[in-house]
Amino acid sequence: MDYGLLSIDSFAKIDMKIGFDAKRAFFNRSGLGNYSRHALQLLAQYYPDHSYVLYTPSLGNPLDFEMSQAQIQGPQGWKNRKLKSLWRSLWMAKDLNRDGIDLFHGLSNQLPKNIEQFSGKTIVTIHDLIFLRYPELYKKADRMIDTRKFRHAAEQADRVISVSEQTKADLVDFFDIPAAKIDVVYQGCHAVFQQKVSKDAQENLRKKYQLPQDFLLSVGTIEARKNVGIVVEALQKQGIDVPLVVVGQPTPYLDEIKALINTGSGPKVKVVFLHEVPMADMPGLYQMAQVFIYPSLFEGFGIPIIEALFSDTPVITSQGSCFPESGGDAACYIDPHQAESVAEAIQKVLNDSELQDDMIARGQHHRQQFTDQEVAKNLMQVYQKVME
Repeated sequence: MDYGLLSIDSFAKIDMKIGFDAKRAFFNRSGLGNYSRHALQLLAQYYPDHSYVLYTPSLGNPLDFEMSQAQIQGPQGWKNRKLKSLWRSLWMAKDLNRDGIDLFHGLSNQLPKNIEQFSGKTIVTIHDLIFLRYPELYKKADRMIDTRKFRHAAEQADRVISVSEQTKADLVDFFDIPAAKIDVVYQGCHAVFQQKVSKDAQENLRKKYQLPQDFLLSVGTIEARKNVGIVVEALQKQGIDVPLVVVGQPTPYLDEIKALINTGSGPKVKVVFLHEVPMADMPGLYQMAQVFIYPSLFEGFGIPIIEALFSDTPVITSQGSCFPESGGDAACYIDPHQAESVAEAIQKVLNDSELQDDMIARGQHHRQQFTDQEVAKNLMQVYQKVME
């Protein structure tokens, strides 16, 4: 299929059949699943003339995810149905040819091993290479498997999407992928974060989760890399009397945080841990918080920062990694290894209403590059590039 050199508007009107590895969209509640669902729904919304086929190994007990314009395709034949995971990771290319797919997009770091048998074009999104930057946080077997999968996908794809300049640099450094082959397409956040939550609804949330009137908010899996312990330490050392609300799935690191709270040298810090919070409740929590704090050591992008910017909540986050891309000039940056740096930033933002207003205004400007329309347009431009 020869598309020639077309503008994004004219290209968007050409009927193209696009396939996706959609397993994460149906079954993953966290980052990769959110990215997959958001990307698919934006493409369907802004470019409805294309045909979309979602490939998933199973539909048993999926998440509440619908894309009415899309065809959902599972494994065909007794062998593929019996060995579903192998179908997704090894054998899917033949089905793509059978279904007349023009372009296949691996949304979550991998492509089928036999993708070279596919006659169409391919794109893969690589979210991060944290397992190579911080190998001590991952099991050796997992690192070996992910290295093989990620490298294969990045090498075999016609183009690679990275979610940040940081991830692009890592792809060049660790896998020797040519920079010219990589397109940075920033992520957005769910539309619910772009809606104001009424005061009554906020009060209902406060009662539901037994939240204090004023609080700092941190969102993300409660694991060592997310580094929420440094916030607890900062509050203790400086005697900052503001509760911390932590929203995220627990890991063994949670026990370390609780031990720190109970044995720290300073005043005992009040920390509220919330798990399994539904997406519908998250915007209200962001909008109720005085400050959002994200002291992660390293990320591929940092979606919670974007969620906070759309919630008009001042952001404190880490120096380096992808964080300046996500927070821009709207965030206050800290050294995530130094409790004094964290405490100083918290006190600075909490005690200066003019600074808070300025950070919110800067955030409203910076977040324009993460709007739904911008994200959809940038994805379609990569599709255009690979099809030319």
